[in-house]
Amino acid sequence: MKLKFKSDLSYQWDAIKSVVDIFRGQRIMQSNFTVYSEEVMCGVKHTELGIGNYLELTENEILKNVQEIQMRNGLPISEKLQGMNFTVEMETGTGKTYVYLKTIYELNKNYGFTKFIIVVPSVAIREGVYKTLQITKDHFNELYDNKPAEFFIYDASKLTQVRSFATSNTIQIMIINIDAFRKSFSDPDMESKSNIIHRPNDKLNGLKPIQYIQETNPIVIIDEPQSVDTTDKAKEAIASLNPLCTLRYSATHVDKYNMVYKLDAVDAYEKNLVKKIEVMSVKSFNNFNLPYIKLVEVAERKAKVEVDVENNGKIKRTIKTVKPGDDLYDITKREIYRGFKIEDISWGVGDEFIEVNGNIIYLNQSIGDIDDDEIKRFMIRKTIEEHLNKELKFKTMNKKIKVLSLFFIDKVANYRDYDQDGNPVKGKYATMFEEEYKKLITKSKYKTLFEDFNLEDIEKIHNGYFAQDKKGRFKDTKGNTKDDDDVYSLIMRDKERLLSLDEPLKFIFSHSALREGWDNPNVFQICTLKDTAGTYIKRRQEIGRGLRLCVDNSGERIEERGKNVSINILTVMANESYHDFVANLQREIEEDTGIKFGAVEKHMFAGLFYENEDGNKVQMGYELSKKLHEYLTKSGYLKNDKITEELSNSVLNDDLELPQEFANWHNSIIKELKRRINKLDIKDATKKNTAKLNRVVLDSEEFRNLWNKINQKTIYSLQFDSKEMVKKCIDKINNMPKIAPPELIVEKSRIYMDKEKGVSDELVSEGKEDINIKINLPDILTELQNRTRLTRGTIVDILVGSNRLEEFKVNPQKFIEQVADIINRELRNVVKDGIRYHKIDDYYKVELFYEKEIIEFIAEKFEESKKSPYDKIIFDSTVEANFAKRFENDEHVKVYAKLPNWFKIPTPLGDYNPDWAVVVEKDNEEKLYFVVETKGTEYQEDLRPKEEIKIECAKRHFKELGVDFKGPEKDPSEFILEAID
Repeated sequence: MKLKFKSDLSYQWDAIKSVVDIFRGQRIMQSNFTVYSEEVMCGVKHTELGIGNYLELTENEILKNVQEIQMRNGLPISEKLQGMNFTVEMETGTGKTYVYLKTIYELNKNYGFTKFIIVVPSVAIREGVYKTLQITKDHFNELYDNKPAEFFIYDASKLTQVRSFATSNTIQIMIINIDAFRKSFSDPDMESKSNIIHRPNDKLNGLKPIQYIQETNPIVIIDEPQSVDTTDKAKEAIASLNPLCTLRYSATHVDKYNMVYKLDAVDAYEKNLVKKIEVMSVKSFNNFNLPYIKLVEVAERKAKVEVDVENNGKIKRTIKTVKPGDDLYDITKREIYRGFKIEDISWGVGDEFIEVNGNIIYLNQSIGDIDDDEIKRFMIRKTIEEHLNKELKFKTMNKKIKVLSLFFIDKVANYRDYDQDGNPVKGKYATMFEEEYKKLITKSKYKTLFEDFNLEDIEKIHNGYFAQDKKGRFKDTKGNTKDDDDVYSLIMRDKERLLSLDEPLKFIFSHSALREGWDNPNVFQICTLKDTAGTYIKRRQEIGRGLRLCVDNSGERIEERGKNVSINILTVMANESYHDFVANLQREIEEDTGIKFGAVEKHMFAGLFYENEDGNKVQMGYELSKKLHEYLTKSGYLKNDKITEELSNSVLNDDLELPQEFANWHNSIIKELKRRINKLDIKDATKKNTAKLNRVVLDSEEFRNLWNKINQKTIYSLQFDSKEMVKKCIDKINNMPKIAPPELIVEKSRIYMDKEKGVSDELVSEGKEDINIKINLPDILTELQNRTRLTRGTIVDILVGSNRLEEFKVNPQKFIEQVADIINRELRNVVKDGIRYHKIDDYYKVELFYEKEIIEFIAEKFEESKKSPYDKIIFDSTVEANFAKRFENDEHVKVYAKLPNWFKIPTPLGDYNPDWAVVVEKDNEEKLYFVVETKGTEYQEDLRPKEEIKIECAKRHFKELGVDFKGPEKDPSEFILEAID
């Protein structure tokens, strides 16, 4: 099978456009170059050693562009450029590599840049990038009319590739590991020890390979910069490439130079751009028969341990602080701890442990619990069980999706060992896996999965990926040695094969090879098997291997919108409590990304907008955002940038009062604050249950009446006056601001010399001049057609009627952008105003409830449901759970239903699934209400315009059915509750 890629994902386009717009004002790249001089063409320059990138813009122009991008994306504003470094933050699993590769093509298309170097920190990531270039080649060829592009991994033994890189006039992409060019290159006395790239070479006319690279002024892309340029030597090495600019891509930046785009962990999670996360905890309960000790935290000369403390005759697991010499009997008051003394505490970084009666207990490890091997066997069994449940679920749904499970292990020997003669034998984990797998597949529920399965083939379904020594024996490594190269190549080559249903391998065991640089979209289970002294893998790093959205057997990405995610769910087997896992994961997100949950920063509201009476977007901007931040602080709503309880209550109760100047942005401000109040929602997999049908409700007259009102299906048509739409577009274009020509900035600086301060300069004057340069005009019809999807004839009518085409010649790119924005705004209005729904002879039969098993998260305290089609309350969040409880307890609610995800309303922007249908009887009058969105933290950009149009379409659909759709202006959940009250 072959992976397929989507080119129209809006968040990826936002990231790409944010980088492309850095160079707005640079002359536009054309298929036929216009030569301006012998040395310089559009975006490129000729040098003695080849062809390089060329930048026309001044630093002030770049800064202005960056500030506009930051304002648009709601990011901190750069007061000045921190060099030509630009940061893009994208959460793991959202397509970071694809984004920067497509950005390369867009920079070439728009500005003619041709030389690009991708710098990576490790062999794993290097191989991953190279693999992605291979599998996206056809995709990009189709998107960019087979634009020639060559890519290669830098190899010191193949220096002719460097010459070709420098002299070629096509897109050139070099992938290079930082270790290949950071050694002793600036010290002439150390030349013999320097990387080959910094040494003169006879095959290159006695020049150094780095000299060819420097002449090209490459655009340098750093993949995972927090692992690349963290030292002065590494920074010096990057500078030695003589980059035109440096683009930095990661989910966990240390240095955030001139950030232009940010999609953090919370954004990706809430927008369904990555899998939802379940955590299945493995922890003993009521096991107080041995002296249990767990090391929780270490500080200088003291530690925090978890022990079983007796108080008033009851035993409870409690965290206590201990010092060297402490007797745990005195702390726990339990006889089994008598004589257990804290003999030593080690607080060195990476070597944190305590010694108790000769037992070394490392950080986050324990003694006195259930036998360690039994815990690991149980974790393996539950992982297999979750795996089989997903296979069964997908088969029932008729989804051809390969399910993969990934095990991280502490020692290679625990999976693959060797006997005295050097022959490979199964380690304990491999033996446990096969024993548990054989037991589980005999269960009748899995019978349909194993009709053709032969037990002799069990070895084919699991395998390990480990580095090998010279004798071919597997060994433990840290994942960054030369011996890891082959295993990285193998797993990268296998990436697509693993996704095929014809490939029997489903369970992957790895020691270190898969900790970074590799993921697979169809990893649905991750299990970490650690021993008491095992190395610690960060939770973010662990779950990152399985966050990417899955694909089916044809390579198509499976996307799920809204809250009813049933396929893209990652289950993590954790040998810690669910609460500990969530708390520690959040701490890691805060440490790695700088996200401060509940924090409100000065720039946070700058990107919010509203549409004025003319339909134009009005952005709040940085100054007003800062002013709002000051108001919230002075009013006591913020303390040290953190949301206070007073603000939280005011926001959730919808009674927050703001100054009049913020009135137009009030709704979007509230939504942005709610986003900060709600933390990352990770569900506890142990709370997942199967809901059974509530036949009393399902067969009741009230429910049948409700269902018969809403179950008819419809189709839609778009009815609009195309001439009227063209006229509106013409009117708006006629009134748009005048297109300004490119400008030439003239700066004068005064030079000063001082013995103490050295040479400095001071800007004393600055001037601007419009410049008229000869431009090969792009194909405006094709450009606008791609951006608007209108026919060429309609676009011609709009352009001719506007009488503004002369301005296209002045600044083509600016003209195209503004015209496309106007047309798209009118098109949204067309959908909103012109859609018509028509009944068809097809219905959602009530019998569908009987056919589809519901596995959902059930509330602990109020599980029973008496008014819905299921015997339990079904919910996706705490907000929904409380909402449903209100329905259950209110006498005015006769019956309600959380609408299943198969209940869909077709719209031009995709199917729409309302949340709830509720029948309310009050004052002897029965009314039907719909709740279109229970959760109150949707993003403003999601609701405008796409979600608003979908909701409007839903109103039209139900109107056709004769149902009065009550579409509230404020939060729909509150509207229904008011109706009940």
